[in-house]
Amino acid sequence: MAPSVLFLLVWMIVPLAMTLYYSFQDYNLMMPDMRGFAGGLSYELLFTDPVFWDALLNTLLLVATCLLVTVVAGLALALLFNRTFVGRGIARTLAISPFFVMPVVTGLIWKYMLLDPVYGLFSWVMRSVGLEPVQWLSSYPLLSVVMMISWEWTPFALLILLTGLQSLPEDQLEAVRLDGANRWQEFRHIVLPHLGQVLYVVIMLESIFFLTSFAEIYATTSGGPGTATTNLPYYIYLGAFFQYDIGLSSAAAIGAVVLANIFAIFLIRFVAGNLNAGSQR
Repeated sequence: MAPSVLFLLVWMIVPLAMTLYYSFQDYNLMMPDMRGFAGGLSYELLFTDPVFWDALLNTLLLVATCLLVTVVAGLALALLFNRTFVGRGIARTLAISPFFVMPVVTGLIWKYMLLDPVYGLFSWVMRSVGLEPVQWLSSYPLLSVVMMISWEWTPFALLILLTGLQSLPEDQLEAVRLDGANRWQEFRHIVLPHLGQVLYVVIMLESIFFLTSFAEIYATTSGGPGTATTNLPYYIYLGAFFQYDIGLSSAAAIGAVVLANIFAIFLIRFVAGNLNAGSQR
């Protein structure tokens, strides 16, 4: 395993080291010859930039809301598809299909086919019931992005949770049913504890992916209106490719790495604690 581990370390450490190096440099692509050591100036500018704090808040809201929606919807669908009914195979295929759509394509589908105030499906439904269409991307921009990402990632939670449900021993369910437990008690005391470790894995992986959401925002709202949908990845993109400020963008990237590691460490410790508690029981 040593060559693979070494390759992964180089693959991760070299870009991270370069990003850290440039975060302490005064480096603008419009003036490539005028560069030098800037110390902590980029970080000072970053922490005094109100757009950065808006982007950080939007990132946290996006991660928390998408996690809630995808985990709840994925669990509900997993419970549904764990049952036997006519056409279950076709329904499963349709349910997981959004996960195989590219993020940019997801953004374009939602922007033009679903949320468009004139030709979108949502507008047609609202006009059909006598309501005025809504300008989703301008009136509810962050909610629109949450719907796109949740639609794309709910199948991931569905697949993982459905796999966990299918590993649940049937004799446990039969035992609690013989004891007179209702559906809620069966779910609360048998199904949910069995899915505990699976849920933690889903939350950890989805948190990391939601922290790096970019393509959906790029293809639909471009971070707007204003900074309503600007998250950390899009903030870094704006700094690097619109302001050409490599120093500030690198400092923001280091901030994003720190935030991702805080999430990862917290979730890993949380998972490890629950695994240890489970093994002791």
